[in-house]
Amino acid sequence: MNISVIVLVKNNENTLPKTLESLKGFSDVVVYDNGSTDKSIEIAKSFSNVHLVQGEFKGFGWTKNQAASFAKNDWVLIIDSDEVVDSELFETLSTTKLDKDTVYKLNFKAFYKDIQVKYCGWNNQKIKRLYNKTVTHNNSNDVHEDIISDGLKIKELSGNVEHYSYHSISQFIIKADHYSTLFAKNNVGKKNSSPLKAFFNGIYSFIRTYIFKRGFLDGYVGLIIAYSHMVTNFYKYIKLYELNKEKK
Repeated sequence: MNISVIVLVKNNENTLPKTLESLKGFSDVVVYDNGSTDKSIEIAKSFSNVHLVQGEFKGFGWTKNQAASFAKNDWVLIIDSDEVVDSELFETLSTTKLDKDTVYKLNFKAFYKDIQVKYCGWNNQKIKRLYNKTVTHNNSNDVHEDIISDGLKIKELSGNVEHYSYHSISQFIIKADHYSTLFAKNNVGKKNSSPLKAFFNGIYSFIRTYIFKRGFLDGYVGLIIAYSHMVTNFYKYIKLYELNKEKK
């Protein structure tokens, strides 16, 4: 298969084995570790098709491009260290003739622990994850990075990526802090904010996730996700407000 897979890793010993097991059919898997202190490096080394690279993290866009530079093939598939390629998607990737002027989207099924999240805007998201690196690359955004597809075709492939992003409420709290900090640093001096904006962004985010996107149908998991979205958005804009004040 003429596809290289890149996997960014930092302290994901709980999900990495399942991720790499689903990628055993690929001959070139680049695991880019950016500072793991758990068993992630040891796990990566145990897979014969893995090329382990240890490097810096400079935001998701830059780091994914850096990892892709180690790929042996021109086609690059991005899979996170808490994601699993299902058998249908692997079969599709094995048999589809790829067009280098096309960026390919994959379908995502989201899970909290082993509970599938069917609402909240999480399920069946279509995300660009496969591209030819001679034609395009990721933008340089620290967060909400994306494969640049201007002037290119976009096509969806059959099959799924199963996303096991959270295994505890503590992980929601940690990621809310991490992502809100990246957002604030990436937008300081570019966007205005205020305590009022932070408050209403948080409230609207909760209502959108829990009511408009029917998160309440996911039971207590939907409540956790909606509240996490509220907290993340509040901290994004209150941190940006503080950084803008400090810059003056």
